[in-house]
Amino acid sequence: MRHRCVPEKSGLTELMKSCEVVPEDLEMTLKRLKEFAKPYLSLMPREEMRKHGADILEGLLTDVERKSVEPMAERLGQDRHPLQYFLGKSPWDHRPLLEKLCEAVEDLLGEENGVLVVDPSAFPKKGTESVGVARQWCGRLGKQDNCQVGVFLGYVSNKGHTLVDERLYLPAAWARSKRRRKKCYVPESVRFRTAPQLALEMVRERRKVLPHRWVVADEEFGQPYRFRKGLERMGERYLLEIPSNLLVLDLAKAPPVEEKGKGPRRALFQQARSWKDGLKRSDWKKVHIRDGTKGPLEVLAARTRVQSYDKRRQSKKSQWLMVTKDSVGDYRYYFSNGEEDVSLQEMVHVANTRFWVEDCFERSKGDVGLDHYEVRSWRGWHHHMTLCLLGLLFLVEEQRRLSRSTPAITVQQSAEALGELLRNPDVDVRVLAIKITRRLRRNEESRIHHWGKFHRLPPSWITARSTHVFNFGQ
Repeated sequence: MRHRCVPEKSGLTELMKSCEVVPEDLEMTLKRLKEFAKPYLSLMPREEMRKHGADILEGLLTDVERKSVEPMAERLGQDRHPLQYFLGKSPWDHRPLLEKLCEAVEDLLGEENGVLVVDPSAFPKKGTESVGVARQWCGRLGKQDNCQVGVFLGYVSNKGHTLVDERLYLPAAWARSKRRRKKCYVPESVRFRTAPQLALEMVRERRKVLPHRWVVADEEFGQPYRFRKGLERMGERYLLEIPSNLLVLDLAKAPPVEEKGKGPRRALFQQARSWKDGLKRSDWKKVHIRDGTKGPLEVLAARTRVQSYDKRRQSKKSQWLMVTKDSVGDYRYYFSNGEEDVSLQEMVHVANTRFWVEDCFERSKGDVGLDHYEVRSWRGWHHHMTLCLLGLLFLVEEQRRLSRSTPAITVQQSAEALGELLRNPDVDVRVLAIKITRRLRRNEESRIHHWGKFHRLPPSWITARSTHVFNFGQ
């Protein structure tokens, strides 16, 4: 293989050595899955439920292409009907499992500078009978369509990232319909809540368990004034994406506005994108985010202190307005109530944590079947999502364990190894280790090639992962 640089041989050797999978590590995987599941399954009231829970969790982690109940039951050699009842109608409570999951995430990934990330995900659905399905915005399709919408909470730190909580958005028409609620087992206590209200509920419940420094969300949550206000009342430091047309007053160029309402004072405000258009070249700072597989990732960023004016409501407090520009020329705008001494670099790194939650969704949908469900009930949706979040956490745990001897291994490769072990528990782990090692080496050769454009080797996987979220103080 030819490179655009002439790297030191010792450096190349170390990078390729990080791809070596130890067969003995793989031998422990299936036993660890059983041990991992026990504390969660013990929260189910009956032995039969615990057995079905273990079967579904194993099915979600197999390499079957479609992870709905029928193909999973076929792979497991079981009758699908008991598993379908367990997932869709059985009255076990998913909430204690999520509480224990958050405690496990705190032990595994918890750091004081962690980040809680709110992110919605839509699931396209046909028909009208599945709980919460309606014609609404579907980000996956990029248009209004028939879908269910879930609001998820992720946790990101330098130790890793995973999803920790979920809520199903129930549209107002569903919330008002007694017939539909009864048919889909929607609890009487459930009332209509907007997506931002659901997000605030999750932050309120998980904030004391999961150590964190920031709360992050996209513009669906950053735009509503009440969501920002709700976080402030909890004492949370936030960085929220906002639409480019939100009105702001640049306090570096104008004194604070105290009066409310329309009139001459309102005219002092401008859209965030207009403020951006008035920036000088010297106002922009280059910030290194992280080292990607194809090279270092950097953005241009600028910020100022502003007052906001949205929905005829003018903020009394000042906050940061930040704009970033990526390598393809896309701009993103953010509000933050961070203190005056919070650095621009920290804010850019915090904004980047949304990338890792998107990675969680990619892994969840690809490796544990987050969007493969065919259940229609309220219970079924939450049962499926909870078991998927448990499956994702196990893969994160396995990746961290395997990376001690194989630093280059990813969650995806951990999932592929587990899938093969579940399909054939008698597989020769030495052969499997060689197979995964070859795949990792090919990926590493590609990474080295891309970094050759910068006339240097990529960082070691240990270095890259230890600062994959934050690298403050530089």
